[in-house]
Amino acid sequence: MSLQKTSSSRVFVELVPWADRGQENNLVSGGETLPGLRRPLSAQGQTSTREVHVSGTAEVSASPDRAQVAVLVSSTKEAAAEAKKSVCRRLDYITQSLQQQGLQSENITVTKDIRRVENAYHMEAEVCITFTEFGKMQNICNFLVEKLDSSVVISQPQFYHTPGSVENLRRQACLVAVENAWRKAQEVCNLVGQTLGKPLLIKEEEMKEWEDQIDDHQSSRLSSLLTIQQKIKSATIHTASKVFITFEVKGKEKKKKHL
Repeated sequence: MSLQKTSSSRVFVELVPWADRGQENNLVSGGETLPGLRRPLSAQGQTSTREVHVSGTAEVSASPDRAQVAVLVSSTKEAAAEAKKSVCRRLDYITQSLQQQGLQSENITVTKDIRRVENAYHMEAEVCITFTEFGKMQNICNFLVEKLDSSVVISQPQFYHTPGSVENLRRQACLVAVENAWRKAQEVCNLVGQTLGKPLLIKEEEMKEWEDQIDDHQSSRLSSLLTIQQKIKSATIHTASKVFITFEVKGKEKKKKHL
């Protein structure tokens, strides 16, 4: 999974407590406030929190982590037993070859179907193979094409993401956006001579996802013409996250003088 950080963030800073500014024009003689308003805080009792508000964005991307290939074996014979024998002979060869290449049984699914076609019997068997290593997938498909006759059809690989990988991508986008926002807030506080405190609010405002798909009106016609790398690229998912964070702002810590 590749992560691509973006540094675009909007920063809004408020270093003066809002409560003080709201009372500034409401004082009357003797230090009293207008009816219904709170009294101004004394210098010793003032505890209003100064804050820095930051919105940050990030974009991450991930290539598909799974691919599925279907191998179709068929035979039409006058006798049902002959059709079964023809299909099962090639089916056994395919499954044995897959096991010799190190594929686990949970990644191989076999379905069989036999039916009458006029005065004959037609049998089909489909082997669905799930790959996590795309290089091994290409080697196995090339091997089967070379060893089996034209009655065996191998489909184009279909690339996809597992639910866990998509959820991890969303989480990574949010975390990178939070990190970008934190860095910006840190730089702002350093610039104005303040110290960044703890976060008071972290909110994800927006989450977007999209794929590098080709044009819809060309996808069906061009899908079979794409190379493996082009198929992987077209199935790559991009996720963008936007977060809003409020941090506490502290005064610059003074260094103690040593006697």
